[in-house]
Amino acid sequence: MSLATESPSPSPSSSSGSDDFAALLDAELELTSVVDSASLGDPSTSSTSDDEEDGDEDVVVEVEAVEQSSTKRRKVIEQVQDRGITIKPDEDAKAGSCKDSQIKICPPHPGFFGGLCFRCGKRQDEEDVPGVAFGYIHKGLRLGTSEIDRLRGSNVKSLLRERKLVLILDLDHTLINSTKLHDISAAERDLGIQTFASEDAPEKSLFTLEAMQMLTKLRPFVCKFLKEASNMFEMYIYTMGDKAYAIEIAKLLDPGNVYFGSKVISNSDCTQRHQKGLDVVLGAENVAIILDDTEYVWQKHKENLILMERYHYFASSCRQFGFSVKALSESMQDERESDGALATTLDVLKRIHTLFFDSAVETALSSRDVRQVIKKVRQEVLQGCKVVFSRVFPSSSRPQDQIIWKMAEQLGAICCADMDSTVTHVVAVDSGTEKARWAVGNNKILVHPRWIEASNFRWHRQQEEDFPVPAPKEKSKQKGKENADAVAPGPTES
Repeated sequence: MSLATESPSPSPSSSSGSDDFAALLDAELELTSVVDSASLGDPSTSSTSDDEEDGDEDVVVEVEAVEQSSTKRRKVIEQVQDRGITIKPDEDAKAGSCKDSQIKICPPHPGFFGGLCFRCGKRQDEEDVPGVAFGYIHKGLRLGTSEIDRLRGSNVKSLLRERKLVLILDLDHTLINSTKLHDISAAERDLGIQTFASEDAPEKSLFTLEAMQMLTKLRPFVCKFLKEASNMFEMYIYTMGDKAYAIEIAKLLDPGNVYFGSKVISNSDCTQRHQKGLDVVLGAENVAIILDDTEYVWQKHKENLILMERYHYFASSCRQFGFSVKALSESMQDERESDGALATTLDVLKRIHTLFFDSAVETALSSRDVRQVIKKVRQEVLQGCKVVFSRVFPSSSRPQDQIIWKMAEQLGAICCADMDSTVTHVVAVDSGTEKARWAVGNNKILVHPRWIEASNFRWHRQQEEDFPVPAPKEKSKQKGKENADAVAPGPTES
């Protein structure tokens, strides 16, 4: 992407780059003020001197000043472009006019670097710096709305030429699972999980973050996922975690710094409290796909979201969501790489990418919207299914407003309240209800609501026999298991 640097992400405390750049702009402004008072625009310098040699010297000085100023401005532009920002030149500069050496006032300013407009050099007061901060790209960078739109438009053209889209990746419970050292359970401690994390072994997936007193487990298949996804997407990390934490995890996921560069967004970069937004992403909404385990934090971009099944490896993660079961770490188990959440999601992303760039589609590539493709692929999951619910919702509620009803419709199923011959599935939690008995008597498929949830996470119609509905006498036995397997509410941090 045009704006992101390819160098490693600077630390939050690093400011030398922006300070040097600000110093260059200050020098540029000072030099230009001298040039402005020179003979090019000053009548006092246009009068004929009695001494032709003195006049010749004045001309030489003026030309040298203009040349020096042009050189300085070129250096300023080079410095900005080294940060990944493409400066849109003035028409006079394109024409080779000497005016390109003069500072121009350009409201609205395209953006600011270290408090100075990176086109005209005008300094702004801290309380009067418009635009959106892009501190994750470089400290002190702010871009105005028009410049953001221009950069996004340029980025889209570049991506489409490369047959790529934008992929926004959450960290916790999506690509990794982390725990504080003091939250390690007795069982995890007895298994020597800290010792295992400190070992220097190939294909390592468990790490100790000493400075943060944490353990982090990479989700199975994550390395292969990132490698394959990078061929189809320009990728960002976007987490509600702190900046230092985000950078450390990015180093684990991308030790060669080939996938993300500076595109690591943390909670300090968000423009709205407890919400993530694409306003700080220099990728257009119509080409952006989001992978996150929490829908709540993406209130403005639900159509871009692919909701991920949460990864709970550590016991503290299970406790956080109220699961009274053994954690994967305590059971010495893990997700399978071959058909785990990331492998399944990669297949979905490949499908979306293929459909978006399908040459048979008549719509121009620049006019296509990945959100419509996501919607289309999702609707294929339960296409052809007609569903009736039996005592799944509170009797006082409106069924059409319930999450599971909406989820089934988004997956392409037809939901209805009454039974008829066209119904294919009855969804129930108790096989003793009237509708459940009707399903059995009429050779309809009787299935638990978790079948819909699982199909939603896996983006594929799941085998109904894997989600049986318990008999009334078995309900109490099943209750604990259902509580453990139910989709947990969104976390405060993701």
